[in-house]
Amino acid sequence: MTTPTLLVAGTASHVGKSTVAAGLCRLFADRGLSVAPFKAQNMSNNARAVATADGDDFGEIGVSQYVQARAARVAPTTDHNPVLLKPHGDGASQLVVHGRAVGVNAASDYYATHWEDARKAAVESHRRLAAAADVVVAEGAGSIAEINLHDRDLANIETARFADADVLLAADIERGGVFASLLGTLELLPEDVRDRVVGAVITKFRGDPSLLEPGLDEIEERTGVPVLGVLPYDDPGLPEEDSLALPAEGERATVGDDDGVAAERAVTIGVPRLPRISNATDFGPLAETPGVRVAYLPLDATLDGIDGVVLPGSKNTVDDLLALRDAGFGDELAVFDGPVVGICGGYQLLGETIENADIEGSGDDETVDGLGLLPIVTRFSRDKRVEPVSVEFDGAGPLSGATGTVDGYEIHMGDSRIVGDATPLSGDGAALGSVAGTYIHDLFANDAPRNAFVNAVYESAGRDRPAAGAAETDADAGASGDPYDRAAALVADNLDVAALCDALGVA
Repeated sequence: MTTPTLLVAGTASHVGKSTVAAGLCRLFADRGLSVAPFKAQNMSNNARAVATADGDDFGEIGVSQYVQARAARVAPTTDHNPVLLKPHGDGASQLVVHGRAVGVNAASDYYATHWEDARKAAVESHRRLAAAADVVVAEGAGSIAEINLHDRDLANIETARFADADVLLAADIERGGVFASLLGTLELLPEDVRDRVVGAVITKFRGDPSLLEPGLDEIEERTGVPVLGVLPYDDPGLPEEDSLALPAEGERATVGDDDGVAAERAVTIGVPRLPRISNATDFGPLAETPGVRVAYLPLDATLDGIDGVVLPGSKNTVDDLLALRDAGFGDELAVFDGPVVGICGGYQLLGETIENADIEGSGDDETVDGLGLLPIVTRFSRDKRVEPVSVEFDGAGPLSGATGTVDGYEIHMGDSRIVGDATPLSGDGAALGSVAGTYIHDLFANDAPRNAFVNAVYESAGRDRPAAGAAETDADAGASGDPYDRAAALVADNLDVAALCDALGVA
């Protein structure tokens, strides 16, 4: 008997597939099963550095499969997400296969030139995972009913076929039209894939589930597909997979303002919403810190009311640098007197110049002036550094006082060197005055640098930082805990997991 695969597919993007898959990974693992998460093809600029399948090197995978591997209590590898597309701007994406970047292509070029190789890589990865696991939990991408892509839909249709997968269809009721979405999706599936659908789940419901019963009954009668659960609206706290959770370009949004800390006791850290922002999950730990609000800012925003700034990573540093400068954000930053930290691409932005800038395809200029807040020069190369890091950190500037082991990862092209009076930082970083930069992603997931930066922001703003736990209420305490366990509880309490296990043939 072959290892069963469950494909968690969706009626659309952002319907909760990642959360359901992570919850199932943890549930199955807690039952003593060996679980392998899998997503044949992902599109995201939120990536993680993990071991390659052979264990000899490191490569990139999308954050959702990294999260699901942790939920399954297994070491993440590039087999969990063998094909990753990282949007590069102007309709092109960097193609990453088995963790390694192989080029930048427009969508038409990818399908014409690379898709067969990508499919082969996905099949190989799934075969290796299935050989070593009791069950594979696969995640689809976007909608499984994109009929214009059914002949090349690697994450959905092809995965269902080559993995011989059973399909659980997720639909988000908060969008409205959930019954039409379910019915229409099932109607548009190829017949062989439609026959693989063992159930549906409705996500993000607010209210009394009994009000849905007439609709659920009719959907089951019309389609023969059982609705196995209705998940209430809840955020277990898993990292976001992509930029859909961020405000659109030109809009402002603030997160972290629901912590019970009064506005006059809080500080606001501004993050410019770069057009090609990457690894935005770097800022989740800041937003989860009591008293800290993270404001994603349009590039033409002023920094009035902002107490600290973090410049995020970018999939195309040069184009985002030019966009920042054209919108006037560089001028705002030049006169800003609060603490500033740049991470990866954001660190490169803070420097004096970027050499070999044309490598990113941003025109003919080989050298581009940076924002000039740190005395560093960055030189791009086509070699990409991808690896987890664990360093002994000794902070300086707005990270002063941060010491001890810091764990994170690096994913970047190019290296930076100090060319003036600055203090070296771990992660090939630098600090000068109230400005610092580093290549270490997940920096703020570590207590020492996060607390050092938040303390610096509070000191600069002239406010006293709330004591730890001061804002916690009974409601807050009920929402705390391991996000993987919370995702598992959300699924276990509201989904007929026994019916899924029966369909998969697992205990």
